[in-house]
Amino acid sequence: MIEVKNLHKSFGEGDKKLVVLEDFNASFERGKITSIIGGSGSGKSTILKHLIGAYKPDSGRILLDREDITRLNNEELNRVRKKFGIMFQSGALFNSLTVEENVALPLREHTDLNDNTIRIMVKMKLEMVGLRGAEHLKPAQLSGGMIKRIALARAIALDPKIVFYDEPSAGLDPISIGVIDKLIMDLSRKMGITSIVVTHEIPSAMRISDKIIMLFKGKIIAQGSPGELKASADPRVVQFIKGDPDGPIPFSKSTVDYGEELKEMTF
Repeated sequence: MIEVKNLHKSFGEGDKKLVVLEDFNASFERGKITSIIGGSGSGKSTILKHLIGAYKPDSGRILLDREDITRLNNEELNRVRKKFGIMFQSGALFNSLTVEENVALPLREHTDLNDNTIRIMVKMKLEMVGLRGAEHLKPAQLSGGMIKRIALARAIALDPKIVFYDEPSAGLDPISIGVIDKLIMDLSRKMGITSIVVTHEIPSAMRISDKIIMLFKGKIIAQGSPGELKASADPRVVQFIKGDPDGPIPFSKSTVDYGEELKEMTF
């Protein structure tokens, strides 16, 4: 569904140049769940921003459903973006809107459907995430887990081929994480949605993923099935999966490692 070829991205110039991604090559299979893991500053969010067209690479190609999005203008990108949905880490719901209005927003913006049809579709999406009946609530009345599920309902409002998840389990209790994991798996396996998950939750990634890609300093250091990553002999992979404080991945990152720019940039 998505193929990334020789992607390279850096910020800054001269001796302040910071290479964030270097020769990134990966494929994301249709209807499968691929998780991207790695420490802070490893390039996970930068990859995600490239995949949704928010960043342009210095070089390389991104083929989304056979279309190179790195060469598209804004109007063409907006057309392609209708093929995917995004579940943001914070949920990114509009506080002034009800649950129904939040989920209906993509339908009102990108379709000519009448209000009755939109209301029916919103109820269907909320049913899929187990929250039908919550239409009248405002985000301030929702728990963290409910906000995540509403955000997912909005992400699938247009029946996308692809859904991008940015830290879907962040800040949730174990049961809520299990609910989100199940929803991701159900959408992928029952509806054929291609899922790309950026996460720090190793147990979750191991549970839901068909494939895991691990980044370190902008490079892929391991990729494969959960079982293959668990069996990896690479000490960086072993340390990250086990969560050990001591190992080749330093707890304290210096400017020699990542540059002063990291103080002002989000990757």
